[in-house]
Amino acid sequence: MSTVRLTMAQALVRYLCNQFTIIDGKKEPLFAGLFGIFGHGNVTCLSEALEAVQDTLPTWRGQNEQSAEEAPVLGARGMRRRQIMISLSSIGPGALNMVTAAGCAHANRIPMLILAGDVFANRRPDPVLQQVEHFGNPTTSVNDAFKAVSRYWDRISHPEQIISSLPQAIATMLDPGDCGPAFIALCQDTQELAFDYPEAFFTPTVHSIPRPRPDRDRVAEAVALIKSAKRPLIISGGGVRYSGAEKAVADFAVKHGVPMAETIAGKGAVTHDHPAHVGPIGVIGSSSANEMAGAADVIIAIGTRLQDFTTGSWTVFDHNAKFVSINAARYDATKHRALAVTGDALETVTELAAALSGWKVDAAWTNRGKAAFKGWNELLDKHQAPTNAAVPSYAHVVGIVNKWAAPNDTMVTASGGLPGETAKGWRIKNPNTYDLEFGFSVMGYEIAGGWGHAMAKKGDGETIVMVGDGAYLMMNSDIYSTVLTGHKMIVVVCDNGGYAVINRLQNFKGTPSFNNLIKDSRVKQPFAVDFAKHAESMGAAARHCESLADLEAALAWAKTTDRTTVISIVTDAFQWVPGDADWDVGVPEVSNRPDVQAARAHHDTIRKKQRIGV
Repeated sequence: MSTVRLTMAQALVRYLCNQFTIIDGKKEPLFAGLFGIFGHGNVTCLSEALEAVQDTLPTWRGQNEQSAEEAPVLGARGMRRRQIMISLSSIGPGALNMVTAAGCAHANRIPMLILAGDVFANRRPDPVLQQVEHFGNPTTSVNDAFKAVSRYWDRISHPEQIISSLPQAIATMLDPGDCGPAFIALCQDTQELAFDYPEAFFTPTVHSIPRPRPDRDRVAEAVALIKSAKRPLIISGGGVRYSGAEKAVADFAVKHGVPMAETIAGKGAVTHDHPAHVGPIGVIGSSSANEMAGAADVIIAIGTRLQDFTTGSWTVFDHNAKFVSINAARYDATKHRALAVTGDALETVTELAAALSGWKVDAAWTNRGKAAFKGWNELLDKHQAPTNAAVPSYAHVVGIVNKWAAPNDTMVTASGGLPGETAKGWRIKNPNTYDLEFGFSVMGYEIAGGWGHAMAKKGDGETIVMVGDGAYLMMNSDIYSTVLTGHKMIVVVCDNGGYAVINRLQNFKGTPSFNNLIKDSRVKQPFAVDFAKHAESMGAAARHCESLADLEAALAWAKTTDRTTVISIVTDAFQWVPGDADWDVGVPEVSNRPDVQAARAHHDTIRKKQRIGV
């Protein structure tokens, strides 16, 4: 057997550089790049290996480990899971900074390879700098925290171990059922050790994402259930986009007359005006989709994990409604007493369409969906129409940015009030040009994620990041990163004076405004941050807008700039587009506040509407 002598770090990097994938018929690197920050746990060995291949596997320097890992999440989302990014940190606090982003990837079923430095395997110098010692278990390090947010977890304490570990990590990340982050801890003394690796380990390998076909008997059961439906409804989730099943699902909906609602992750599978589309469903959904969900007798859930924001905490459906759940992940398909059809969305929908040939829903149901969606669009028009108000609403800002955006521009957001306002009010012009991270709803994800998305777009349209002032203040340093790397974004900062959407929930459940808006917090004197000047200090082009007319002018100017451009505008903290479903949150069972007592009584009525299941 022919071998080559390399350090573990060198072998790991060589292996990663020899993994490929096929994207749109073209062979591409499976690992498009690496985001990270070096420290004593990786700079002497891993950086030595990475420096040698920087033109093959580019390393991008972030400003914070969490944001440097959020960028790969959206990079992989932008590539619809067909290409993977790597996140890198040293040990201790650097590693722990990545846990939140790993949770984001885990919740959203996004592949990402996380490489973190670890303590010494030989324990000779223990405790090393940044080592958190566990007196009863010396094998534990901070990297064990990733076990809760990883699909695959390993610690490399001997150089030979990567021969078995790396293929398993890749298989996990590419499996549509198990997809999520793979975490590998690299003991820092093991990184330096040389080993005679088989040359066959480094054979260039082209990977393809498997498309598991559904069980034939389950397909037959699903066909029978769908044929029995009088009022079926499709819920199109993120799995539809990751499978590349957008056209198949849309064609299925039109051919069979089935109205099609979208989840948060699924939004963008079809254009806003697609003939089967009835809008976003759930807590931050449309009145049209929620109306159809409440009247439907069979729900065809495709590629969705049916989280509470989709189901309205299981209040939007009739208790007698039946579910057909199509999902590559058995765990997701089996939820809530559904007829579980485990398989790839494209393969499964194609088989269903063939088996349902000639079947079509009564036109009255299809037309009801069209009428409901027409009413929803009229409501959006009303809320987005500019007014003479001194402070515009989110709806006004979203409407103007959406109208201005070109068909290939992509909108990115994640937390606060903008997820609801864009899920409702952003009208998709081209498929796959909207990316809302709300599976984990990470505050601060927006700008870092936009950086990753700008890389994935490779200049095909603008990346538009919409972010609230609270999330901007939580994490903004990758504005500087994008200026350094030349990945332009247009960032629209909506300044409503704090955490307005949480203040809304706080008030709605009976508690006076407290510690959410800046003016209601323990501060000496509320004042407004000049976000434009702050962004300029990081090298961005920037403007502050005083009106909607200013905003339109600033957006036109932003198209002409040569680097990341930040536009800020003050927005109203109390105006919201309606259409929401109910949401189950904790409300005090006992309180001296009449408003809380009333909120609790109302909340009890919500819980009585819930569909019981698992």
